[in-house]
Amino acid sequence: MVIRPAASGDLEAVAAVYAHYVTETVVTFDEVAPTMSDWERKLADLTERGLPFLVADVDGEVAGYAYACPWRPKPAYRYTVEDTIYLGPGWTGKGWGRALLEAVLAGCAQAGVRQVVAVIADAGSDASAALHRAFGFTHAGRLAGVGHKHGRWVDTVLMQCDLSTRTG
Repeated sequence: MVIRPAASGDLEAVAAVYAHYVTETVVTFDEVAPTMSDWERKLADLTERGLPFLVADVDGEVAGYAYACPWRPKPAYRYTVEDTIYLGPGWTGKGWGRALLEAVLAGCAQAGVRQVVAVIADAGSDASAALHRAFGFTHAGRLAGVGHKHGRWVDTVLMQCDLSTRTG
């Protein structure tokens, strides 16, 4: 496996990974999968900002992806980002999420980011929160019932990592 910057040729696979989570789960609150044009704009925007958009490449196949995007649009938030990590079905539990998060955090540090926020849908699994805790994220709050998808109300858990104090 190689973690590398995403390229436009990866976006079809990235879109397919994400579409699975949009249609089959509540871990994202999107109800319609983004178009290829949406993904192209996201890649261009994050590249222009110097923020990481990475893929896990396993023998030429995109097993998953991760990126960091601005947390909020107001200028005072410019040193804070939100991380995103998705693995394709069949690629979870193999360490790829850990490798992607480690690389995204390194890319964020290189970009001068100070705070990384994780917004995790409480879908009944602790896997994402546990992964983030392993990298120094701490619990920052819970928003109860803020999402409604597939006939159920879903909470989000907020976690935060201060890169200025993080070791390792």
